[in-house]
Amino acid sequence: MSKCAETNNNIYVQMTKDGSHTLMSSLFDDSYHAHNGAMSESEHVYIESGLQALSPEFKLVRILELGFGSGMNAILTLKQALAETAKIEVPIHYTSIEAYPVPWDVIVQLNYKQQLSPVLASLFDQLHLAPWDTDVEIIPGFVLHKVHGKLADYQGADNSVNLVYYDGFAPSKQPELWTQDNFDRLYPMMMNQGMLVSYCANGQFKRNLKAAGFSVKAHPGALGRREMTRAWKMS
Repeated sequence: MSKCAETNNNIYVQMTKDGSHTLMSSLFDDSYHAHNGAMSESEHVYIESGLQALSPEFKLVRILELGFGSGMNAILTLKQALAETAKIEVPIHYTSIEAYPVPWDVIVQLNYKQQLSPVLASLFDQLHLAPWDTDVEIIPGFVLHKVHGKLADYQGADNSVNLVYYDGFAPSKQPELWTQDNFDRLYPMMMNQGMLVSYCANGQFKRNLKAAGFSVKAHPGALGRREMTRAWKMS
């Protein structure tokens, strides 16, 4: 690993084994991504196991993400949406809740744009520069709404979400994100056949999901991790 250059707001950049950067939080003493590969982990957990596995019956993808962070999941979602054609075929509304926004002077240190096409590199900047707490059309078919706040304070409408990226810090580092209360609140927000995906495979996390009403299945994890979690609302 390369030497870390600490910046303000207790967040600093660190290299991972696949050559992509992650961020480290001094506040939570945890990384934003796997040290074995930031971009590789996000591709596996949230795109391949989440977005690509979502029911094709949905003609509008409504994503709710916990933790905008580095913008990794958002830009990879855009990358996948544009993979087949030059325009988005299935519209996406992407809501991301972030209590601790990463400062721009940290974002510009990340090397993600070096691994993206020029079009996606420009969109990556647009994602971060978009104002908070309002809908912003990044490109036709992709609307971003960044919420500056905490999940506990978020009021989402019932049946308004069909895919959740649950990407908070680990239960041992930020336990309040993994209590059953959160999943009791998320469950009515989700549409039937909506899916939640997370890198986490903690046993209590899965029990809390089940207690809230989710159908839970383990799924092969990324980069040497035995498991990740996928859960569905099947009412």
